[in-house]
Amino acid sequence: MKKWHGLKAFIFCLTLLTSGVIWSTASTAPQVVSQQEIQNAIQTYGLFAGRRLQAWQQLVDDNINQPEATKLKNVNDFFNEVRFIDDIIHWKQKDYWATPVEMLSTDAGDCEDYTIAKYFTLKALGVSEKKLYLTYVKAIRLNQAHMVLTYFKTPTSIPLVLDNINKRILKATQRNDLVPVYSFNGDGLWLAKQRGKGRSVSGGTKKLKAWNNLLERLKIQ
Repeated sequence: MKKWHGLKAFIFCLTLLTSGVIWSTASTAPQVVSQQEIQNAIQTYGLFAGRRLQAWQQLVDDNINQPEATKLKNVNDFFNEVRFIDDIIHWKQKDYWATPVEMLSTDAGDCEDYTIAKYFTLKALGVSEKKLYLTYVKAIRLNQAHMVLTYFKTPTSIPLVLDNINKRILKATQRNDLVPVYSFNGDGLWLAKQRGKGRSVSGGTKKLKAWNNLLERLKIQ
């Protein structure tokens, strides 16, 4: 009987290996993507789409117990490898905020998509939402609106900027090419004030239709 159970366990492990999907049972990391989502991505976009989603889960598994500075760097580097494509070309829409699954499945996104993916991944890694803000800025050199993720180690800290244009994580005071406009997260919306979060806006994230539409799609996935 013991030999039979051992054979079944071996066959099960072999099946996982040959399918290219291995989930760590020892990890305490949350599941950011389901097996069904991976299979759907493979069917729609091909094998490499599934591998990118598996790599995302592996990123979370590998970094769940790392210091926050390491989490920031590894998440920033991971998503900055995705191709930049404007929404009008990629989604045939002027402004579409993709979920992380959509971004990785299609291997493309714009500044909002990079920021959203980094935000939700860092939250999954245990970084407090109170430290993370999706921040609209004006990119001076490009002369256009842009979005970055800002990280506040403490409420009074100068935030760090996670960006897809300048891929180095720098303090906001070192990013003179960016002018903050407003920031938001699940807690609310703030008008930018110098380099901090700024002043809270009445109505909070209800004013951000694209953000709320994104949250509704995330509930479905």
